[in-house]
Amino acid sequence: MSLPVRRAIDDYLEVWLRRGADWGYWMDQVAMARAEFARMIHAEPDDVAVLGSVSDAASSIVSALRFEGSQREIVTTTLDFPSLCHVWLAQQPRGAAVRFVQAEAGSTRTTAQIVEAIDARTALVSVSQACYYDGQIVDIAVTGRAARAQGAIQFVDAYQSAGSLAIDVRAQEVDVLAAGAQKYLLGIPGIAFLYVRPALARQLTPTVTGWFGRVNPFAFDPVHLDFADGAARFNTGTPPMMCASVARASMALLNEIGIPPIEDYLAQLSAVALEEAARLGLSVASPAEKGANTAIRVPHAAQVEARMLQAGYVVSARHDVIRVAPHFYNTADEVVGALRELARLTQ
Repeated sequence: MSLPVRRAIDDYLEVWLRRGADWGYWMDQVAMARAEFARMIHAEPDDVAVLGSVSDAASSIVSALRFEGSQREIVTTTLDFPSLCHVWLAQQPRGAAVRFVQAEAGSTRTTAQIVEAIDARTALVSVSQACYYDGQIVDIAVTGRAARAQGAIQFVDAYQSAGSLAIDVRAQEVDVLAAGAQKYLLGIPGIAFLYVRPALARQLTPTVTGWFGRVNPFAFDPVHLDFADGAARFNTGTPPMMCASVARASMALLNEIGIPPIEDYLAQLSAVALEEAARLGLSVASPAEKGANTAIRVPHAAQVEARMLQAGYVVSARHDVIRVAPHFYNTADEVVGALRELARLTQ
């Protein structure tokens, strides 16, 4: 927890105590959080919607698609986060067909595999910019061009990349990008941000919606369904107000530092992690070119995660790997220490 986040939580609680349901304060926090996320990815605030999770964002987007005719396929990979895959699979009764690219841990070929899977039948391409499992990177500009060439939309899951990798949605020609605040954005669960390319947003009408998707949510009109301009049409119900306060503070800190220097520093820590893991004889699941996460194969990963916490190291178990995922406030010595403790516990 950063100091700005702690102050944001305290401020929110104080306002709640003194003024109760202060909608003006709440909506200001949501607007500022949306603006900080837009700044981070080089977008405009009006191009960003605020939802409860990336799964919610994906559901809102895909609800606007019609799986008719020959263009019915959703292309994704076996290393995408399961929650998103489940959203895509849930579209099968609506006529969608989900095509899984057989991605491999430690691979550098996933971008090429995705491009090869895109054809005239593709309606949506779902990619993780950085893989939750092993940190491998997909070149979203390359996969996006391949999708557009076939008249398809690309959905980018930036949950494991936003805040640690530089993103420029204009330069990379991104259609749709979503990220939650919990990971490298240094916030808390319960909020996600959805960027939608303005021209695309105007073409889509979601059927997953709520009162904040309206032109004027506070009109309280139950009998007319209109849709806000731009990304706001993908909003659903009441925004997560406290989560927005936290996200506003955490992303403001990241934007003050700058994502490019954070990315450069994390690349240095990543090199340290790979070098130390090799020296210790650990089995690395990650490729050499990756995000901040270094995945180490270990038996009984969940048990090892608990023991690492007892030793003072916060890591994450994902199936059969332990993720060592530093951020800008970590040091090379801490990364080395975590890997040495991991080796001691598992060898």
